[in-house]
Amino acid sequence: MHAVLLTGHGGMEKLDYRTDVPIPQPKPGELLIRIAAAGINNTDINTRIGWYSKAVNGSTDTGGATGFDTVDEDDASWSGSPLTFPRIQGADVCGTIVEVGEEVDEKRIGERVLVRNMLRTYVDFRPYECWTMGSECDGGFAQFAVAPAIETHSVDCSWTDAELASVPCAYSTAENMLHRANVGAERVLVTGASGGVGSAAVQLAKRRGAEVIALSSASKTAKVIALGADRVIDRSADLVAELGAGSIDVVIDLVAGDQWPSFLDVLRRGGRYATAGAIAGPIAQIDVRTLYLKDLTLMGCTFQEDEVFANLVSYIEAGEIRPVVAKTYPLRDIAQAQEDFLAKRHTGKLVLIPPEVSS
Repeated sequence: MHAVLLTGHGGMEKLDYRTDVPIPQPKPGELLIRIAAAGINNTDINTRIGWYSKAVNGSTDTGGATGFDTVDEDDASWSGSPLTFPRIQGADVCGTIVEVGEEVDEKRIGERVLVRNMLRTYVDFRPYECWTMGSECDGGFAQFAVAPAIETHSVDCSWTDAELASVPCAYSTAENMLHRANVGAERVLVTGASGGVGSAAVQLAKRRGAEVIALSSASKTAKVIALGADRVIDRSADLVAELGAGSIDVVIDLVAGDQWPSFLDVLRRGGRYATAGAIAGPIAQIDVRTLYLKDLTLMGCTFQEDEVFANLVSYIEAGEIRPVVAKTYPLRDIAQAQEDFLAKRHTGKLVLIPPEVSS
């Protein structure tokens, strides 16, 4: 099959497009999926460059194209364990079931499906542990992938493959933060609102009845408003001056970096902060007095309860959300797609399309 092999941590040169990769075979309890589309996500780039290593202190874009010199390969993954190379990346898997392993009903062949990107099967459903598609196991940057049957969800909708492939990583990440912060009809600040996860968070927060204030570049204001945001503030603005201290109930953050202290300043007493990213840099300064004197709750959000992904599928089928696809690319153009992703000129998702499988 055609697939992109990640051959090690580093720059774009570590992405090897091949046409002779063996098609994986499903084991008991697994399915074989013919992939129709796979979205580009920050985690794909972070994994390639080894950004999860504690030896790296910079933002994603500082090493996104060329990698970092300081990576410690022993902790450069989601799980904190060394990756096995070569690895087929791709957290998003959208496609059709074409084969089943033992213990799986053959009637599932032909289903149009999404795979939950944070897999629990391989860690025996232990709390706060997971494997990530495209990191601890092979993912969607190929013509075929295998996945656990019980974490592969049939989806009934009229969306395009590119739209459906935009959901697994970005939307589950956003929904998980909102779920963990128990967001309702309150005032929510979403950072990085024009990106895949940010645009998902805007839509999903609006679905919950929230008033959404989005941080984005000024050039993308109209597009972020179209996603459902009630107000857009330039990402470089003084948040306290724009919003007022103590004016926000919940911060949904994907950016971190130097602006991070102001996120706590704009939270009300008893407010909640949830994060699942740090694209502007993972090291931030906290005044602990702000934390305890305002009775704030800070939440890091990676592990997802089972209902998070199942709920997303129900939202899709009910027509309550719909992603924005900025552009699609042939799978072989993955390096260009990632360069465009890092440039941050788009709103929504960039999606890879593998070549059709010859009969």
